[in-house]
Amino acid sequence: MNNGAWRFGRLLFCTLFNALIALPFAARADTASEFASYYQNAYAEGRDLIPEPQMPLDTSSIASRLDLQTVSPKAALSGSAFLGADDAVIKLAGVQGCLSTEPIEFAGVQTTCAMISLAGLTAMLDEATTGAGDAFPCHVFAQNPGRPAVRFAECFFIEKGAVRSLSEALIRKGFVFAARDRAGRPVFPEYLQAEEAARGKQAGIWANGQFTHPYGERFPVNSSTN
Repeated sequence: MNNGAWRFGRLLFCTLFNALIALPFAARADTASEFASYYQNAYAEGRDLIPEPQMPLDTSSIASRLDLQTVSPKAALSGSAFLGADDAVIKLAGVQGCLSTEPIEFAGVQTTCAMISLAGLTAMLDEATTGAGDAFPCHVFAQNPGRPAVRFAECFFIEKGAVRSLSEALIRKGFVFAARDRAGRPVFPEYLQAEEAARGKQAGIWANGQFTHPYGERFPVNSSTN
């Protein structure tokens, strides 16, 4: 990992760590902060509380009938979901955050794979909303009703004048994995290419090199089974 990536990784982890410490105090007066803290703490323990979609997602709609909605993020809840300003949960359909809680070293800090995913989404939400009025567009595939409502979506932001996928950016930085369906196929094939590129560059989580998709469990290398 180069010095720039090391400094960035250390900064984003320390920033999120301090935020997680502060959230329980803010929660006394802020229901949204309390909600975010509950989900974040569960994720840090290796539990993703975001439910699966209640119906199959028509992922082809993103190409055939793109319908963008403006979303203002409040806080990351997991490695692949965040709370919107309308108190709905936005789950990125194309990514899977890491759930491993085994101690690892990342950018000179002792942390876990789950925390890298959570910190990564926190940093990317800040980057995606910078200069854009604290909002960005998302294409919603489906929604689980209830409180909170969970919307399954793909989101986009502008970087250097070009439109970028939030999911692909997270994958390329090595913070998350490309989501697969139950048969092990990537939900979006192009995101698998981004994952392979991140793995080849040993970016983020891949700097460790001992994780398996989709949940990021960490296993000791066993040459007899390779």
